[in-house]
Amino acid sequence: MAEYDAVIVGSGPNGLAAAITLARAGCKPLVIEAQDSIGGGLRTQALTLPGFQHDVCSSIHPLGLASPFFR
Repeated sequence: MAEYDAVIVGSGPNGLAAAITLARAGCKPLVIEAQDSIGGGLRTQALTLPGFQHDVCSSIHPLGLASPFFR
């Protein structure tokens, strides 16, 4: 059985940032995601009519510029 220093539930922006931060610090994180793909609210999905793609939660993307993670 593999051993991990941390278990992160969800592979959205915050979960991935946490995993990267822990890995850079020398930890071994495990990221668990319920969906078929990573990204959380950064996914693009067909939510309404065929052929129309929607950026899920795209209204919060500009806030990423203020995140200490990107400094």
